[in-house]
Amino acid sequence: MSQWNQFDTAAYHGVIAETISYPGYNGDFIHAYYARPTGMGPVPGITLVHHMPGWDEFYREMAYRFANHGYAVLMPDLYCRHSHGSPDDVAAGVREAGGEPDDQVVGDLAAASRFLRAQPGSNGKVGVIGTCSGGRHALLAAAREPDEFDAVADLWGGRVVMKPEELTPSMPVAPLEYVKDLRAPLLGLFGNEDKNPTPEDVNVLEAKLKEHGKRYEFHRYDGAGHGFFYYHTPNYRQQQAMDGWSKVFTFFDRELRAG
Repeated sequence: MSQWNQFDTAAYHGVIAETISYPGYNGDFIHAYYARPTGMGPVPGITLVHHMPGWDEFYREMAYRFANHGYAVLMPDLYCRHSHGSPDDVAAGVREAGGEPDDQVVGDLAAASRFLRAQPGSNGKVGVIGTCSGGRHALLAAAREPDEFDAVADLWGGRVVMKPEELTPSMPVAPLEYVKDLRAPLLGLFGNEDKNPTPEDVNVLEAKLKEHGKRYEFHRYDGAGHGFFYYHTPNYRQQQAMDGWSKVFTFFDRELRAG
């Protein structure tokens, strides 16, 4: 099963989803949401990278959707070292602190990939995907840890292209500078009305990918801005979101299941 509503109603299907801990960056045990299908295998893995609003209900539902489509999914709580509480309160504190350090996030995501690959039901392939800051982190992790990921999807990741004055101690190098090291194929979904990344930012990223001969596919949506998958917000755009989900599943099915 890959695309929307493409399943046999007579077939067995099951999903297990739970909170676990695993060793992340520096050996720190961090929380994660682990969702995977039952009764089938081997299956590919997905490292799911939550957005700036945090380890929230939307992302738990996103993890379940991937598991429902036959992927083992690990979604690290990238903010759990900072504090615990409601996702909104935790995310507000992280924003005030300037965000989690890029080195730490990359380490947590690379460790998530290794966790998934080590499971007995794994087919040995792992992709990484995120939206907003999670899209930035997904691309950054795939470029800086090229041995850990077989495919990467960046959904409207902001601050991939950064001006010098936008760099911070937590984000000292723009992800654009690491694109030369990317080995995994890249899927990018972007809204043409987005302000971060702007269409011009996407053009800069695409030019860099072409310069280094990287394998990628970008899809740009008219009538959509930032967060057009987010059905719980006014940003949601049903037609563009459903087409985007189709692109995501087609991409990961091709890159993580074939062979």
